[in-house]
Amino acid sequence: MSEQRKPRILVTGAAGALTQQVINRLSDNCDIVAVDFRQQVYLGDDIPSYCIDLNKRGFEDLFRQYRFDGVIHLGRLMTSELTRMRRYNANVLGTQRLLDLSHKYGIKRVIILSTFHVYGAMAYNPALIDEAAPLKSAGLSADLVDSVELENLANIYLWRYPELNITILRPCNIVGPGVRNTMSALLSSERAPVLAGFSPMMQFIHIDDMADAIVLAWQQPVKGVFNVAPHDWVAYQQALKMCGCKRIPILSVPPIVPKAIARLLNLKSFPHYLLAFFKYPVVIDGRAFAREFGFKPKRPLKEIFRYYRNNKRPV
Repeated sequence: MSEQRKPRILVTGAAGALTQQVINRLSDNCDIVAVDFRQQVYLGDDIPSYCIDLNKRGFEDLFRQYRFDGVIHLGRLMTSELTRMRRYNANVLGTQRLLDLSHKYGIKRVIILSTFHVYGAMAYNPALIDEAAPLKSAGLSADLVDSVELENLANIYLWRYPELNITILRPCNIVGPGVRNTMSALLSSERAPVLAGFSPMMQFIHIDDMADAIVLAWQQPVKGVFNVAPHDWVAYQQALKMCGCKRIPILSVPPIVPKAIARLLNLKSFPHYLLAFFKYPVVIDGRAFAREFGFKPKRPLKEIFRYYRNNKRPV
């Protein structure tokens, strides 16, 4: 990286609360350029921000104009956003374009945010899932195909272009103020559905800790794939109880029943393609990331759940 100026980083997903936390942490020591293809986001006079599709021609102009040193790709669309095809175009084709341009313009550091959902929720998952485990979600739900393909794509570039120094992060459930994912919607609700007879172990990481993890990854260019999770977990129904949610049991058999109920009641916070994650545990092993990057989460589960207990409105 140039010694004459601060490192210049392209950060995607500017509209997200996590992205904005990462930008706040890096802005003192780095020049940030933010993009989001969903909406224009104002991040202050010192941070250029663009609403642009990664697949459009104008996106390459940013690489020419700013000569980035690194890319932090946090703009992965969640399964609850847009249609399946538009998610695929954004998550897979958009990421491919981003990586192609990173290679073309000599980027020296790339961080990509993935998700623990890629492992898939199955009855025979090991007690702790490490980074070498197969990614089974694509075979379980078409709605998670784009998440697995994004990862497969990033892995190809990780080995084909080692000079990009790609790090792929697979966090557990990210929760906390401003987070708008499925799990946060459930924990912040007055009433939350559960599958009768099931209460799988789950992991939660506070948005502040996840932002710290991403900054640590940027500061230490160790390439590879890493789970990001605290070394503690709690049963789903116990988590709801600690958040002050009233639990609403839903029949779990046959499998079509909970899916039909979720669709009938329009339970957006309980999407049918994630139902297996409310039935079987997916507990990931975050020790490799903690060891490699010196990461230790600061926010315990009690603090996370206290926030949701005190804020019983969708965040």
